[in-house]
Amino acid sequence: MIRGLVAVGLVAAMAATAPVAKAEQTRKILTFQDLDGWRADDHRAALGVFLSTCGDLRGAEWAALCALAATHPKPRAFFELFFRPVLIEDGSPALFTGYFEPELAGSRKRSARFRFPLYRKPPELRSGELWFTREEIEGGGILDGRGLEIGWVDDPVELFYLQVQGSGRIDLDDGTTIRVGYGGTNGHPYKSPGKELVRRGIFTPHQVSAQVIGNWVRRNPIKGMALLRSNPGYVFFRELPGLGSESGPLGAMNRPLTPLRSLAVDRRFVPLGAPVWVEKGGADAFRRLMVAQDTGSAIKGAQRGDLFMGTGDAAGRAAARISDPGRMVVLLPIELAYASVSEAGQ
Repeated sequence: MIRGLVAVGLVAAMAATAPVAKAEQTRKILTFQDLDGWRADDHRAALGVFLSTCGDLRGAEWAALCALAATHPKPRAFFELFFRPVLIEDGSPALFTGYFEPELAGSRKRSARFRFPLYRKPPELRSGELWFTREEIEGGGILDGRGLEIGWVDDPVELFYLQVQGSGRIDLDDGTTIRVGYGGTNGHPYKSPGKELVRRGIFTPHQVSAQVIGNWVRRNPIKGMALLRSNPGYVFFRELPGLGSESGPLGAMNRPLTPLRSLAVDRRFVPLGAPVWVEKGGADAFRRLMVAQDTGSAIKGAQRGDLFMGTGDAAGRAAARISDPGRMVVLLPIELAYASVSEAGQ
């Protein structure tokens, strides 16, 4: 999720290490009248996002609906006629966070300003293999001279959070922009620098945010780099040359994400490509039909959603504010909806 100010990923990543209450999964079919704010949403916008990935869904039920979706004149009626809302719960409370696509300043060449590299995955590194740690990669120089650099950026904090987000834009000093996406990992788990600062007694839990961490690292460059390297996990990137500047980053379905209509989910509970009705609480509450088009290592649970907020600093600030309760309801084709409830023993 596997994406200026880079201010999110922190809440989700810290949540990934928290114990999750185990309970039997429950599924319940609702009516559209049960969905708070359903009639007021822009269903045409949601249908357009659904169409961008519905062709990748497998199964005869989905294929038939994709064909109908492209020609149906009334989007809200389309969803109401051919889907049923299914509330899936696993005993854990709902949690919404936000993520975005960072924009970093960079260069194709190393210089006094641009000296922090984005690496491609080394060819010898196999998927799932436990490889060198972040400290060994960055501090040991084991990738120096191998020509694996995609580019260089000027801020190690933004590079760190670019790895947390998993994709981004690099605005180069020659006036061009490159898009990068997740290219692999060294196999080590993520360790939150925020939790480490709390453990050391530097901040209390309610004080910690990605912006606070970044400011502390910049004020304490030597200790700050050591803090970032205390996270052994490391993400490699790949260039995305065919992705236009107007498109969002690629999600787990290898299709561009749409701000405030795409979300990351736990695919054990929600099929990728399915419409999801989101009732997000908190200060900026909203009710909206979104589409499950992404995943993330920190997104675990039937009621866990990560909302894609867009690109750049404003999207980053908006995403950083999200850590809210609410409810997610998955829309499934009628036959699949009733079958899933039957299989769950409801």
